[in-house]
Amino acid sequence: FYERLGPVKALETIKFSLATHRGCYGECNFCSIAVHQGRTVRWRSEGSIVRETRRLAAYPDFKGYIQDVGGPTANMYGFECQKKLAKGSCEDRRCVYPQICPQLKIDHSKQIALLRRLRKVEGVKKVFVASGIRYDLVLADRQHGVSYLREVARHHVSGQMKVAPEHTVGRVLRLMGKPGTKTLLKFRELFYELTQAARKKQFLTYYLIAAHPGCTERDMRALKRFASRELRIKPEQVQIFTPTPSTYSSLMYHTEMDPFTGKSIFVEKELAQKERQKEIVVGG
Repeated sequence: FYERLGPVKALETIKFSLATHRGCYGECNFCSIAVHQGRTVRWRSEGSIVRETRRLAAYPDFKGYIQDVGGPTANMYGFECQKKLAKGSCEDRRCVYPQICPQLKIDHSKQIALLRRLRKVEGVKKVFVASGIRYDLVLADRQHGVSYLREVARHHVSGQMKVAPEHTVGRVLRLMGKPGTKTLLKFRELFYELTQAARKKQFLTYYLIAAHPGCTERDMRALKRFASRELRIKPEQVQIFTPTPSTYSSLMYHTEMDPFTGKSIFVEKELAQKERQKEIVVGG
């Protein structure tokens, strides 16, 4: 039956991509990845990934380009909290919010080694990192973070690097479980510094969310001002919040309460007004 319908077009975008790990310790309040993939990150061995790359390179229609090397977040490969691995996830704290836990020893060295090895695979012309990068992890890795970003900026950006600040207003970011704008601006400065050093013309793409529980039109206007003045962009990647199973943000949406404080919050539920929040940012 399905053969008559022809190939699945959506698979073309990931046909020559490499999944290096599963799971996420980001635990953003609106995201269900930690629910269905787990709070513990499990990664494949370097050898396993290289072998798959060689198999992909042998396909007749392979043009030499690995479209992505990553997972839910590109730079969670190769390190995990040893306490979590031994005893399980903490019940009373998160790994990276509101601060990065000192038990999580962030180390991008294995990712650097993997990317360098993939570039040497016969038949591979270019290896891209298209998955979003968690910028607070890059800055927190004092030993290898800058080296990792330099490696990616020099060799693995297809023109735009994806990051996901989601918003810029502190109150909304707290409800989302996302880091503040100081971290974002510091990362932005470092990225463009390394991009300039690599003599390349490439940019950051920012994923943003409209109408998250607690977010008002006033907050979206503040987001637009920040994007214009500080990020120097007109946002395009803006999605309207959609409740997903088993997330804190879905709980906020349905109860109209902040589950961490018990206080009431504004929740936009009218579709036209949700569209209005998005239009404030992407419109003229």
